[in-house]
Amino acid sequence: MNINNGIDIDVIKKDFPALQREVHPGVPLVYLDTTATSQKPAAVLDSLNRYYSYHNANVHRGIHTLAEEATAAYENSRKCIASFIGATSEKEVIFLRNTTEAINLVAHAWGRSKLVAGDRVILSEMEHHSNLVPWHILSEALGVEIDVINVDDEGYLDMDHYVNLLNNGPKLVSVTHMSNVLGTVNPIKTISTLAHDAGAIVMVDAAQSVPHMKVDVNEIGADFVAFSAHKMCGPTGIGVLWGRRDILEDIPPFLGGGDMIKRVYLRSFAPNDLPYKFEAGTPAIGEAIGFGEAVRYLDGIGMDKIWDHEQTLVKYAMEKVNQVPGVTIYGPSNSQYRGGVVAFTLDGVHPHDIAQVLDSDGVAVRAGHHCAMPLHEKYSLMATARASFYIYNDVDDVDALVDSLDKVRHMFK
Repeated sequence: MNINNGIDIDVIKKDFPALQREVHPGVPLVYLDTTATSQKPAAVLDSLNRYYSYHNANVHRGIHTLAEEATAAYENSRKCIASFIGATSEKEVIFLRNTTEAINLVAHAWGRSKLVAGDRVILSEMEHHSNLVPWHILSEALGVEIDVINVDDEGYLDMDHYVNLLNNGPKLVSVTHMSNVLGTVNPIKTISTLAHDAGAIVMVDAAQSVPHMKVDVNEIGADFVAFSAHKMCGPTGIGVLWGRRDILEDIPPFLGGGDMIKRVYLRSFAPNDLPYKFEAGTPAIGEAIGFGEAVRYLDGIGMDKIWDHEQTLVKYAMEKVNQVPGVTIYGPSNSQYRGGVVAFTLDGVHPHDIAQVLDSDGVAVRAGHHCAMPLHEKYSLMATARASFYIYNDVDDVDALVDSLDKVRHMFK
C-alpha cells in the first residue's frame, strides 16, 4: 500500500537522527511511541546547539548583545507559537514546563481564586492523570465537586450524559481533545459551546491534538488550551498554556519570584504584565527556542498534510493489526474519529511481554496504563500495548509491527 498525501516520508525520516540508528546489532529502529514523546529533527537539535554555543544568556534582564539576542529568539518563538495556534496575541501564550504544569496552573491560580465548596467541575473517563489529579487536589482542598462524563464501549464521550451533567451548573469543564489511549478525537467546539451556554469555562488538554492536526484556539471555543513541545518534535521541559487574555488578567500568579513581578516591596508586590505574570524565574530559554523551531518545521510540512497522512496510516494499521489472531483494539473503529494511536491487547500475553519481544525486533511501543488508570479500569484492563504514529512513520513501520506481533503470538502460544 502506497501512501503519500503530499509528504515524502523518505526525506522526512532523514531529518531525524534517531531514526537512522540500530537499537540492536543489525536491528534498525521502528519508532512507534510518539504519543509518549516524539523524535527530534536536526533543525531543532541545531537550534539548541546554536543557542547554547553562541547566544547563551538570560532573557529580559540584560542589555548586552548576547542577552538581547537570547531575548529576541525567545520572544520570537512565542510569536511563532501564537500564530501556529491562532492566538489573538502572543501575550496569551505562557511558557511552562509541560501540559501537566499548565493544567496545574489553571487548577491552582484560577481554581483557588474562583471556586468555593460545592462548585462543580466536569472531567471525563478518558482523561490523562494530568487532567485528573490537579482537580482531585483542588477538590480535597476546597470541597469542589467533580462530575465525570461517561465513555461508551466504542470509546466516544457520552454527549447525552455530558448535557445532563451541565444541568448541575458547573463552573468549569476540563477535557482532552484527543485520548492518548483510545485515539478518540472529541468534538471540542460542541463541548465548548454547550459549556459556555451553561455558564462554565473550558480547559482543553491538547497535548495529543496540537502536534497532529490544525488547532485554532479561538475556533474550538476553549478558554484554556495546554500542550507540550516534546510531543511535537520539540525539546522536553517546555510547554504552553494558552488562555483568553481577560481571564488571565483576572487571576493571580501561580508562582512567585523573578520576572513575574513589576514591583516588589518588603511586605507586598505588584505582578508583571502578561505573559510574564505566570513565568517566574529563569525560563527554559534554549528549549523555548527549540520549540519555535519545531513549530516552524511542522508548519513547513503543513498540519493538514500531517493529519491526512496519519489518518491514512492509522486506518491501514487498524486493518493490519486486527488481522492478527487474538488481538483486540480499543477506541473508535472509524479511523476518521481517531488520531494515530492504536492501543491493543493480545490474548494470553501481558502487554509488557509484547513490548519486550517487539523491542527485540527494533519496534518501540508503549506498554502499561499510559497514565490513564481509570480508563483502563473501565474496560477491565490492567494494561494495554500502544503503537502511535507520526510524520516519520510509514506502512513499512506498520508491517514491521504486525510481523513482530505474529512472532509474539507464536512465542506465547
